[in-house]
Amino acid sequence: MLQAHAPGGHEKRSALFSSGAEAVENAVKVARVATGRHAVVVLDHAYHGRTNLTMAMTAKAMPYKRGFGPFAGEVYRVPTSYPFRDPAGLTGEHAATRATHLVEKQVGADQVAALVVEPIQGEGGFVVPAPGFLPALADWCSANGVLLVADEIQTGFARTGSMFACDHEGVVPDLVTTAKGIVGGLPLAALTGRAEVMDAVHRGGLGGTYGGNPIACAAALAAIETYERDDLVGAARRIEARMLPRLQSLASRHAAVGDVRGRGAMLAVELVVPGTREPDAALTAAVAARCHAGGVVVLTCGSEGNVLRFLPPLVIGEALLDDALDVLGEAFGALTGAG
Repeated sequence: MLQAHAPGGHEKRSALFSSGAEAVENAVKVARVATGRHAVVVLDHAYHGRTNLTMAMTAKAMPYKRGFGPFAGEVYRVPTSYPFRDPAGLTGEHAATRATHLVEKQVGADQVAALVVEPIQGEGGFVVPAPGFLPALADWCSANGVLLVADEIQTGFARTGSMFACDHEGVVPDLVTTAKGIVGGLPLAALTGRAEVMDAVHRGGLGGTYGGNPIACAAALAAIETYERDDLVGAARRIEARMLPRLQSLASRHAAVGDVRGRGAMLAVELVVPGTREPDAALTAAVAARCHAGGVVVLTCGSEGNVLRFLPPLVIGEALLDDALDVLGEAFGALTGAG
């Protein structure tokens, strides 16, 4: 089932684990064996997990990294595409060139085993890259023998209005990591990739005590069948169609909303000091707390803690979603004084 749904029509293999961080760490292991190289490239604002290697790959210090070092080496960080904060006119292709030129300067393309990207960044702020950014990175990887690893742990399985976020621009990664939506709460994660890449690892090289446990696998099969039967890809698109106008209306009435972004049922607003692009983490926390008091769970994210992120269940009803958005609007009104 994983191999049928993962991007690309090539022959694939999958390895099962217990957590997303394990899947990412094993993606790096596979890439290093398959390429014979050691360097790993990640992006600004990235989040990839809480193991030692994935902490090195994660950008945000608090609460994920501070005090837990030293971290694994041979990890190099380059700029991402962040349309709200990039210079005006910077296209996705130009942002990709900015990143890859820095890779070549820092380490050399011929030393890089893998470029690991979140197609839409999660903890980093639900950052949707400019069109063309991911395809340009994929082209650079292909031209330089670098494996493209898509971390779809948060974006995978219908969340963005496609089965995988890579599908929006037709990007086919060499390796893709999944967890979270794969099973809806039970401990299961996966690494799926090109057969020739996965087969490069010696027998017994990948594994874990609880990886692929049968209860979680049975639940995952049922979850995937539900995605298909109930058209939850379409449900994510319908959530976007209902939520996005409400969030854009919020932005038109509150100068503190600097940006509205996201895809499907993975949406966010970035809060700033009115009239500037300076992050306003205090207001963000206050809005989240006010929503909590009104019975709506709203999470915060972003490297500066100034992004409200929305991940409504794909099966949420319209009335409940509207009620949550009403609570959000009331929180903004109470805290900013605007209608």
